[in-house]
Amino acid sequence: MIYVMSDIHGNMRRFRSIMNQIDLKPEDTLYILGDVIDRHPNGIDILEEIMSMPNVKMLLGNHEHMMLCAIYPNDDLPWQCDPGRKHNLSVWYSNGGRITHFAFQKLNEERQNQIFQYLKSLPINLDISVNGEKYKLVHSVPVEYFNENKKWKYLDEVQYSVWDRGFHFDELPGTYTMIFGHTPTCFLHTQETLSIWRSENNLAIGIDCGSGFEDKPTKWDPTQGRLACLRLDDMKEFYSAEGNEV
Repeated sequence: MIYVMSDIHGNMRRFRSIMNQIDLKPEDTLYILGDVIDRHPNGIDILEEIMSMPNVKMLLGNHEHMMLCAIYPNDDLPWQCDPGRKHNLSVWYSNGGRITHFAFQKLNEERQNQIFQYLKSLPINLDISVNGEKYKLVHSVPVEYFNENKKWKYLDEVQYSVWDRGFHFDELPGTYTMIFGHTPTCFLHTQETLSIWRSENNLAIGIDCGSGFEDKPTKWDPTQGRLACLRLDDMKEFYSAEGNEV
């Protein structure tokens, strides 16, 4: 079985709820489309668990991109960063990175370096086929759409592919279905409990259902986030247990 998940954002309870439901077998594969870290406290724990599982494949997300731009100690990143470590650290912290940095600093140097090298190696897009159907897995947008119209906004194609939100789904060629995270589906449809979203032309599927949101909705933000997972073999949807379900 082939599963796709995205934007866990350090929420161990939601991650464990999904993993218990799908009961991943050694012959299965789980693809995680980035943003494992930040906002909730267990991003580093989840990341290390993912690193230990040979049948779990991860893409680079903008939060992992921010982390390395902020604290990676060398100058050999395979992408460009905005100038200034203090600036990049401030950007990361303003997007929920402080809690991840705090956990990361507790690791010894060897484990820190293992995480750095793993994140550096992550792909930004993956093309897969399931039961004859072709899928392009991205965190935000397909890298091949980085063109002259986007170069003014982004430093390089990596920054574009993990950050851009202005993609028009009717640009897709129709030769694959794009599955993406990054943008919570509350911005794609209006529901108090978020669910997996499909474009009108059925060429794009959004699976970020707000795991980065608070565990319980508030009167200021009544939207109920959760972690979603999609099984591509039969398109079955899985959602983390929330509220009275927990």
